[in-house]
Amino acid sequence: MFAVMILVAQGEDANLLSVGAVDFGIIVDSAVILVENIFKNFQANRGKRLRLLQLLAEGFWGRDPTSATGTSGSARRWTDRLRLIYISALQVDSSVIFTAAITVTAFLPLFTMTGVEGQIFGPMARTYAYALSGALLATFTVTPVLASIVLPEKIEEKETVFVHWLREAYTPMLKWALINKFKTLSVGGAFLFLGLLCASRLGTEFLPALEEGNYWIRATLPPTISLEAGVQSTRKIREILLRHPEIRTVISQLGRPDNGSDAQAFSNIQIFAPLKPFDEWQSGLTKEQLTQKLEKETADELPGVTFSFSQYIKDNIEVAVSGVNGGNAAKIIGPDLNELEKIAKEVRKEIDAVEGITDLEILHTLGQSNLNIKIDRERIMRYGLNTGDVTTLVQAAMAGVTATTVYEGDRQFDVVVRLQPEYRNTIDAINNIKVAYLPPNFTINSFIPLSELATITLDTGASYIYREASRRNLPVKFNVRGRDLGSTIAEAQKRVSQSIELPSGYQILWVGEFDNMIKANQRLAIVTPITILAIIALLFGLFNSIRDTLVAMAGIPFAMAGGIIALYLSGLDFSVSAAIGFISLFGVAVMDGILNITYIRELMLQGREFKEAVFFGAEQRMRPMLMTALSAGVGLLPAAFSHAIGSQVQRPLATVVVGGMLLGPVMLLVVAPVLRELFIRPYKRATTPGQEESILNE
Repeated sequence: MFAVMILVAQGEDANLLSVGAVDFGIIVDSAVILVENIFKNFQANRGKRLRLLQLLAEGFWGRDPTSATGTSGSARRWTDRLRLIYISALQVDSSVIFTAAITVTAFLPLFTMTGVEGQIFGPMARTYAYALSGALLATFTVTPVLASIVLPEKIEEKETVFVHWLREAYTPMLKWALINKFKTLSVGGAFLFLGLLCASRLGTEFLPALEEGNYWIRATLPPTISLEAGVQSTRKIREILLRHPEIRTVISQLGRPDNGSDAQAFSNIQIFAPLKPFDEWQSGLTKEQLTQKLEKETADELPGVTFSFSQYIKDNIEVAVSGVNGGNAAKIIGPDLNELEKIAKEVRKEIDAVEGITDLEILHTLGQSNLNIKIDRERIMRYGLNTGDVTTLVQAAMAGVTATTVYEGDRQFDVVVRLQPEYRNTIDAINNIKVAYLPPNFTINSFIPLSELATITLDTGASYIYREASRRNLPVKFNVRGRDLGSTIAEAQKRVSQSIELPSGYQILWVGEFDNMIKANQRLAIVTPITILAIIALLFGLFNSIRDTLVAMAGIPFAMAGGIIALYLSGLDFSVSAAIGFISLFGVAVMDGILNITYIRELMLQGREFKEAVFFGAEQRMRPMLMTALSAGVGLLPAAFSHAIGSQVQRPLATVVVGGMLLGPVMLLVVAPVLRELFIRPYKRATTPGQEESILNE
């Protein structure tokens, strides 16, 4: 509710992008920790409860406000039950506050994202920050009040069957781990190595393809095609698509859009084909199989036509990202068009041999038929003419000249006069165009064929020139299907660099999704270490010990290894979405370390021996640790297994969080106590309550 209020106040929408991937399990973790601690203190026997109340009265957690001077009525309102709730909040307040701060800090990379990924995940990061802030406020205001109303005064000191079974299995395992430290660390190292092994086999991509339930098909015809031939080709494509019952309907467009926003020739066909819901498909095909079938049929029945299969929203994003009608492109940059065409053909040949490359096409600049009229200046001078006379005649004969203007009310129309088609549609006809000249000593014009004054030829020229940063370029566009983006383009780059030697002044730029992926990864490579340093600074501010700080962060590599393993087993590639999932793990992974180390400190300050405090702290914090991990993991479980339309972007993020929260803590429960016993400095016992601060700062 707090996040929604902030969104409304800032004029932002609550939509799939802003709340679709928010893990509500992570948001409620702070309340879960507090309620679990209240429940544990209510479950304690009478002696433990009295000891807690005595510590509160002695000032163990600071001044006791429940015994403040004032009216006797205010003192009577503080019952032992309310004091236990207050104590429960004091026991976890610093842990919860610092955990929330660390979780928000972990999302720092999301706030630095730009471009497409920034538009997609920026709203989610802001919503997370708002929601965590609201959850933190509710944890220490609303939650204690509700606990005082809802929880009974006396709770039987009895665990549920499930928790009892977990504790019975965990306690001997924990004892074995603390005795056999080397073997335990070896198991933990093996788990991390397994994560690294899976990471080395992960593919990479920019963003997962969002399933939209449609096709957006671009067909490129020869550039000199006529309108009539373009219409026939469009009808043929429609017939091919409508043969398949999976396609609901077909909407086609030849040439430029109706609003004229994008200049296109008759060689460009755009087709929108909505699909029926996948559960209504009778053929048993997947969309990938249907795409392959359509690609084969269109290639066989329409040779010479290049097709690109995409989706409506995806196609618009691809155009914005790469600047061409494709997900990726190799742009050959250089000054000469003929040389660009030559290099582009070589690049196309090399890329075509790479597995996973589809919809490969050179966006030719040459191919337009040009009529060249080269005027012979010496000849025209013999007839008393100049170049302006000849060019004006050719302009009037071929394109026409405005003879007059006709008015109809407020409207006016130019009357253009030019030669009939039969006198200008062939080279011979153009050669025979009569040019008037006035011979010497004559008062009447004579006529001479244009061929006597100029050389007329037909050749091929540029129909379109692509430019970027004022430099000519020729794109070779393509899509990647059936293989991860990173390894596919890496192989293509390798083949091109080994086989093609570029002339001086020429270069190849790889643009599109791959370029965006590289830029996003570079940005994360800079911001993520800064974020980790900020997390270390926060933990050091809490513990005032670098060793405790590093031990508290031990959960991060285990959570990340769990996320990587889950990603690998799910068959998903590493993407920006998955990277954000790993970022989401930081806060929860550190939370478990903070809770355990804080509890161990508290036990030692109360007089426990160091090793006893480590063992007892791990055993007692097993339940809240599993609860926070399960709530965070289960919160995104539906998104991790969803295959519905629109779920593809969130699925890698959800899979990483679920894997990290369900696999990571299992290892951390065993390995973390060993690390704490090895690296945490044993603190002195507190002989008086006032010694707490001095001991913690030693």
